[in-house]
Amino acid sequence: MVNDRPILLRATSLSRLISPTARVADISVTLREGDVLGLLGLNGAGKSTTLKMLAGLLVPDGGDVEIDGHSLMEHPLAARAQLGYLPDTPPLYPDMRVAAYLKLAAQLRRVPRKLVKPAVDYALEVCDLTAVAKHRIAALSKGFRQRVGLAQAIIHRPKVILLDEPSSGLDPHQMQSMRTLIKTLGQDAAVIFSTHLLPEAVAVCNHIAVMHNGRIVASELPSDTPVTAETEISEHITQPLLRDDLDTLFTNLVQFGTPKAPVRTLTSKIEQPTPADNINP
Repeated sequence: MVNDRPILLRATSLSRLISPTARVADISVTLREGDVLGLLGLNGAGKSTTLKMLAGLLVPDGGDVEIDGHSLMEHPLAARAQLGYLPDTPPLYPDMRVAAYLKLAAQLRRVPRKLVKPAVDYALEVCDLTAVAKHRIAALSKGFRQRVGLAQAIIHRPKVILLDEPSSGLDPHQMQSMRTLIKTLGQDAAVIFSTHLLPEAVAVCNHIAVMHNGRIVASELPSDTPVTAETEISEHITQPLLRDDLDTLFTNLVQFGTPKAPVRTLTSKIEQPTPADNINP
């Protein structure tokens, strides 16, 4: 059956040199309407760099990004008009009141003047901020500030939403509320959010991709594609995985620092003495 949902985001072979010893490479992602992708990885895996390239804040050294059919490199204004982005630190003005800040965000997003108030009302309602609309942002809790940051990202109703660790620093109740909100937003848009928590990705997403050393090393497909005995996961090969295999791979990353657990062989257990070992003190 052909998938008739429109493709909203297509990234092809994105790469970016971060330092002489680190780079993000070969990032390719295709998302349709209704897709929620969890970009899962440990700190330093390249998640934030990838999201910044997708958002147009970093120019990739190679590759291209299309947002709703518009190339981010060739037609940046048309592409960004359909893009909402929440960085790891929300871009807030603490001295402003919530509604006034969102009005400013709508104006910066070039929302037509007659539609600014409906846009603000929409963002307040969707992000459950109506009760604090007249409060100063500085007086809000961490959870509410995250919601205000998310509200500014969706106020123009973008088709692609990028969220960089939106649940960071939230308590369990706030985290659950954020998960519910992301699911709601993902019904009519394509969403990518980064996290280093596997349970969070599992609870929210219908797609998961694991990043390690600047590459997507594995992804979970929404199909029953079997993983055969010959399947091998390496740091440079993307392999479709089922949920249990993905859990194992990420556990290996956490425990061993590699997506593939070290294999202990008989020879590795027997340490041969070196000449230095035979020298008496």
